Amino acid sequence: MMCSWLPISALFFTLLLGFCPCGAEFAPDLKSVVSSTISSENRTIYGIVFDAGSTGTRIHIYTFHQRAGGSVLELDGEIFESVKPGLSSYANQPEKGADAVRSLLHLAQDAVPSSHWSKTPVILKATAGFRLLPVHQAEGLLSEVRKVFISSPFLVPEDSVTVLDGTDEGILAWIAVNFLTGRLDGDRSVGTLDLGGVSTQITFLPLTKATLDETPHESLASFELFNSTYRLYTHSYLGLGLKAARLAVLGASVSVVQQKQTFRSHCFPPTLDGSWAFSGVTYRYGGHSDGLAGFHLCYSEVRSIVEGKLHQADEIRRSPFYAFSYYYDRAVDGSLIDYDNGGVLEVRDFAEKAREVCDHMTSDSSHSHFLCMDLTFITALLREGFGFEDGTVLQLTKKVRDVEMSWTLGAAFHVLQSLSSE
Repeated sequence: MMCSWLPISALFFTLLLGFCPCGAEFAPDLKSVVSSTISSENRTIYGIVFDAGSTGTRIHIYTFHQRAGGSVLELDGEIFESVKPGLSSYANQPEKGADAVRSLLHLAQDAVPSSHWSKTPVILKATAGFRLLPVHQAEGLLSEVRKVFISSPFLVPEDSVTVLDGTDEGILAWIAVNFLTGRLDGDRSVGTLDLGGVSTQITFLPLTKATLDETPHESLASFELFNSTYRLYTHSYLGLGLKAARLAVLGASVSVVQQKQTFRSHCFPPTLDGSWAFSGVTYRYGGHSDGLAGFHLCYSEVRSIVEGKLHQADEIRRSPFYAFSYYYDRAVDGSLIDYDNGGVLEVRDFAEKAREVCDHMTSDSSHSHFLCMDLTFITALLREGFGFEDGTVLQLTKKVRDVEMSWTLGAAFHVLQSLSSE
């Protein structure tokens, strides 16, 4: 039976009905779950969620099991795959964008037993890249994706292909992280920092009345969870994702790009000239004409795009946070953490690495030409933007027990519960 994508407040009924990470049986390989014999005591359930981000389209194929007579879903594992560029890059070629989704959907047909296809929901939620597109282009892309879904053998809920609001994205990510780490019990929860290509989100559970009183109403979300009322602080900043920040620092715009201008910055080596393609547009960039470069000059450029632009909550300065997406990727690129295992950093570690990279970069460096700018932006975003102290602890994590840290897990819970209630 069809169901609609409910408002964000409705998804928390998912958790109220007992989706619990405690004691969950995480499988290292979903294929082993698929191929195993399902006993009469357990029921295997699948959910497919597409994340249409600004830099890539990702598919998450989740498998759960539900014990006979029980209401608790236990997460067994996930298959994850992605393709580039992001779906929003096909704004003028919607059919080609839909082909990218179709190729990933074939993976789902291999992972999910055919006996479960008609009962397995598939949804796609587009994020920040779509929020910047003209409405007619965004809808054109989503319409082509709907056609792909409808022609597939999977269950297609009503409103299965939509644009995800930035606030919802932050809340879903917070739920997923705290679910996977077993911290969904009040003051043990951790905050989440998500840095995408076009937007960035911060979400945490305030523990002081001062934070609740000082926070703008639109940045608070209330819901019921395990018979307790929670109020999350959550805010999404469109235009302050990593790739969008690059454009802002360079002062780039499509109209100027058409004039073949080279965008220059102190965040690049003085003799550098290069090109970078993002969202279907190629930008030329290079070192500053004054021949100067380095961390202090780069930081001055970057600070101007974040300083005074974000709400700061004093409580976060002493609170633990999980950081993922581009926080993780650039920490790996800067050799701050190991790709497979992640690690624990303080805000000052990003600053020190940014200084090291920016003050020693050359045109033929083995690092990405943008590493100085990106690390400096992350430093300024955390310090000047959110107001974190240098000693604030950040847990950099990509996966927990082979499951991606992503809002998509919360979305899977929601759609499965919606279907169940219908």
